[in-house]
Amino acid sequence: MTEFTTSQDGTRIAYEKVGTGPALVLVDGAMCYRDFGPCRSLAEHLAGEFTVYFYDRRGRGESGDTAPYAPEREYEDLAAIIGAAGGNAFVAGFSSGGGLALRAAAHGVTMRALASYEAPFVGQVTVKGKPVDALAVLKSKLAAGERGGMVSFFMVDMVGGPWFLPLMMRLMPKVHRQLQAVAHTLPYDTELMNDFTVPSSELAGIRVPTLVMVGGKAKPNMVAAVRGVADAVPGAVHEVLPGQTHQVSNDAIAPHLRSFFAS
Repeated sequence: MTEFTTSQDGTRIAYEKVGTGPALVLVDGAMCYRDFGPCRSLAEHLAGEFTVYFYDRRGRGESGDTAPYAPEREYEDLAAIIGAAGGNAFVAGFSSGGGLALRAAAHGVTMRALASYEAPFVGQVTVKGKPVDALAVLKSKLAAGERGGMVSFFMVDMVGGPWFLPLMMRLMPKVHRQLQAVAHTLPYDTELMNDFTVPSSELAGIRVPTLVMVGGKAKPNMVAAVRGVADAVPGAVHEVLPGQTHQVSNDAIAPHLRSFFAS
C-alpha cells in the first residue's frame, strides 16, 4: 500500500513498506522507482528479517517534484523516509542511490548503518575520448523536449552501454515509455554524483558504520570508484561480490546486507 511523507521543502514523497523487523530503507539509482527497478524485488527478498521501506525519489512515480532541484533536497527526502520508519533505520543505496545515501550520511542524516553498492564515482563523462559536461548536455536536451535523446545519452555515453542499446529499448515500448517518463530526473542524478568524482573530504565526515560493495565483474573505473569511497569513509568495510555486475542479484547481495546490519 502506498503511503506518503512530506519532505522539508513540502514535497510529498511516496513509499511502501513490507516485512517485519528493524527498519531498512532502500534507495534506488538513476531512472528507477518503486514500479520500475530492483528495489521492490529486493524488499520482498529481505522482508523476513527487516521492515523494508522503498520509495519514489522526487520527480518519479507518485512523488512530487519541487523546483529548484539541489542534492540537499534529496538528503531531506531520505531523512523524511527514515523519519517515517521511526527515525533510526538502516539504509542501503544502489548505484547513484548509493551516492545519495553516502552524501546524505556525510551531511548528517541520521541512520543506524549504511550500505552502498557501486556508487558510480567513475570520473568525468567522456565522448570519443573528450571530456563532456554531462549535466549541460542533459539540460539542453530536456529544454528541447528530447527525452529519448536524454535516455540514449545516459545509456551509451554516461553508462557505457553499446550504441544499439537505445534501439533495443525502443523495441520494448512499455519500458521505453517508463524510461522517458523519468528522463527529467537524469540531471538530478548527475548533479548529485559530484561530476562523478569521489567527494573524499565530504565522505570523511561519515560517522556511521558503512559497507561499500562492488561486483566481481565490475569495470576497472567502478572498482577504483568503490575503493575510493572505502578509503574516504572512516572505518568502511569493503567487500567484493563474486560474479556480480552492476545489476546485482538479490541472492548475491542479501547475505551481505543481513550480515553487516546484524553486526
